[in-house]
This record gives sequence, structure tokens and C-alpha cells, in this order.
Amino acid sequence: MIARTLGALALVVAGLVVPSATAVVAAPAPGPAPGASAAARPPYVPPVRHVFVINIENKGYDETWGPGSAAPYLAKTLRAKGVLLNTYYGTAHNSQPNYVAQVSGQGPNVQMQSDCQVFSTFARTSTVEPDQAVGTGCVFPADVPTLPRQLTDAGKTWKGYMDGMERPCQHPDLDTLDPTQHATADHNYAARHNPFVYFASIIDHPRYCKARVVGLERLPRDLRRVSTTPNLAYITPDLCHDGHDEPCADGRPGGLKTVNAWMERWVPRILRSPAFRKDGLLVITADESDGPQSDATACCGPATSVNSPMPGIAGPGGGKIGALLVSRFIRPGTWSTSPYNHYSLLGSIEEIFGLPLLGYARDEGVETFGLDVYNSGWESN
Repeated sequence: MIARTLGALALVVAGLVVPSATAVVAAPAPGPAPGASAAARPPYVPPVRHVFVINIENKGYDETWGPGSAAPYLAKTLRAKGVLLNTYYGTAHNSQPNYVAQVSGQGPNVQMQSDCQVFSTFARTSTVEPDQAVGTGCVFPADVPTLPRQLTDAGKTWKGYMDGMERPCQHPDLDTLDPTQHATADHNYAARHNPFVYFASIIDHPRYCKARVVGLERLPRDLRRVSTTPNLAYITPDLCHDGHDEPCADGRPGGLKTVNAWMERWVPRILRSPAFRKDGLLVITADESDGPQSDATACCGPATSVNSPMPGIAGPGGGKIGALLVSRFIRPGTWSTSPYNHYSLLGSIEEIFGLPLLGYARDEGVETFGLDVYNSGWESN
């Protein structure tokens, strides 16, 4: 329990209350959801009020962050600006359950491990601790708690920015084949990399969903002012820009080379934005390593899911992927060797906004980010 132990030793109480942000959208939200009550904000958590999360696809730690990385802007230029978590792991294989883990703490089942080829309704048989819906299928019932609903109910704002999405809240029809499983020369959006559409509490409210799950082209406008930047900006590159395809369906190189070009275009816009400069935190990671046959290891948390004996198909996890965090509350060019995973990320975002931990973020083996990450000495400033 290194992170929480360090946090408990930090005798800092000033400047930790997060005021409510100005609403980004006016669309009405559905009624209160489970897990929306306030929680104590740990004293070691800095006053971050805007979190930006970017996932690339199917890249192991050494490939992304090693000296031979094909993404030098990411692995060198950006890496020099923050702390690299070199023991950060995916929680499952294949892609879809890792995204779901980041926003809900739900573990995988067989359909999720096959990337939800059918956009199927989740058939629940029971619910067990911690907050796990037991059953089969992909689109969770409306009462399954999520980070987005927590934020809404706490008066915070969020948006998912989906690269290549043709219309807001785009997803397949329920219980039909997912036509976005494979890219084409004209279309690279993948619903399985958009975790928000796998929750009935979001897609059953079209106005709510369309206002918050939008195309990436909306991001520059929202970044112009602090008041229009959501508290959580969750950014998903498309199947070419995230490195999933190599080469891409339209003939571009794909892989980390195309990831690098996309990062060079989009990340500086985030770093220059008023919200990031004031109190922002940028997190860049991958969903999983290259695949269950190459790395299905795990660092921490549950070795099984209530719906799957092997979350990583061939092992307990999604492999070692690493994560880079950049913020004025983080010392540039530093390392953390503490073991973390996607459930850790979820829990850490919830701690930032004073929310209860959901799902496997509450597992006794899962740590949230501590002073090894928030290491700039901000508490003494």
C-alpha cells in the first residue's frame, strides 16, 4: 500500500477542494446513479480539475517507451515532460474490456474478450461485490455505476472525443453485428474503443449521449476556455491514428509511426490550453499489450473476473503497457515503479474529483496514484 501510505504522511490540507466547473453542455442528464455520492479527497491528491486521457492500441511497454520506439515525440519529447509509470498494466484482452475498466471498473466476460462482435444487451443474473454485474453480453444495464454518471451527478462535466466518429453517440443497433470492427479506406472509427456506448445509462438517453460523446473535431473549440473544457476529456484516436492497424486501411503506415504524427498534432493543443495550464493532468497509455499470446501478465488487483477465469484470455491481465502522466503537479523526466493498472487509473480519477471508487478500483490489490506520481512538491508551494 505504498501510494496510500505516502499520502497519509502528507500533512497537507490546503487547496484541495475542487469547485464545480461551469457546465459544458446544457443537455439534461438522467436521474441519479449509484456511486454518485461524495467521498473524501485524499490529502496527497493535488487540486487537478481537468483530466485528459488518451489511449493508443495494442502496444507493449518496450515497443512504445523503449529506446527504439517508432514514436519519438511520445517516447522522448513528451516523456521528458512527466512521470513514466513503468509498471502499469492492462487489465484484460482484447481491447474492449480495457476501455470499460477505465470508466466503470467492470471486469470482462467472454463477449467482451472477443471485442463484442455483436453489440449485445447484457443479460445479468446477479450483482456481486465489488459492483460487478454477473452475466453475458456487452451493453450494461442502466443501474451499473460508471465514472461518467458519477461526474454528472456530482456537478462535473465530461466528454468523450472520438476520432473518426461520423455522428455524436454513434454505436451499432442493440443486438446486431458491429459494423465498425474493421476499418475501411473511408472509415476508421471503432465502437469497441468508445467505452461510453456500452452503458445503457448513457445511450438510453440520446440527448445526454449526443451532447457528450462527440467527434474529435470538437476538441479545439472546447479547449479555448477553461469554462468550456470538460473536467474529464477522454480522447480516442481512430484505428489508424491509435496504432491498431499497420498499415492502415487507406494506405498510411499505421503503427507507432502514425501514432507519433497524431500526437504531434493533438497533444500540443492540450498542453497549451488554459485548463491544462491551470490545473490539468494528461494521461497517455495503451489499452493492452500486443495480444494474449505475447503478454497476458498482470501486476495487481483481481487475478480473475467474476465473469472470466482469465481476464487476459491466456493469463490474468492485459500485459505491461506503461503510462505517461504530465501535469504542473508532476516533476518532468521522472519515474514511478509502483504497480498500477486501468483500475488504478479509474480510482485515481475518482479520487481527484472526490468520488467513491467503483468496481475493481476498490479491490484490495489495486493502488491509486500517490506521491510517487504527484511528485513535484506541489503541497509545499
